[in-house]
Amino acid sequence: MVSTAIRRAAAKRLRENTTPHERILWRALKELPVEGTHFRRQAPIGPYIVDFLCPAKRLIVELDGGHHNEDATAQRDTERQSWLEQERYRVIRFWNSDVANELGAVMEKIYVELYGAREAEAIKLQHLRRR
Repeated sequence: MVSTAIRRAAAKRLRENTTPHERILWRALKELPVEGTHFRRQAPIGPYIVDFLCPAKRLIVELDGGHHNEDATAQRDTERQSWLEQERYRVIRFWNSDVANELGAVMEKIYVELYGAREAEAIKLQHLRRR
């Protein structure tokens, strides 16, 4: 397994080199109108680095470009998602084109994942650290 320092350095490099779609979604996530709805970007979890993580809800948001349609990449994505789900994370995926063309729908889906329903009242989320 790769050391924590190496994974953190890799995550930092990814944060410095975000894609245009990641920047769009990051700005939208930061503007969620709820205090305590905290997302991290390019967060290391185990052997992986996820695009966006809400620790309080153990929710991972992944953005996929066209190369994720390729068989080898799709297989790695499936294995990665299975590992993350075994660690009790929920993973939702969006295509880059969804962020570019339907950002409102993407944000609505994320809100529903966070709070259970579109009509649900947003509450302050508490990040409970595992010890």
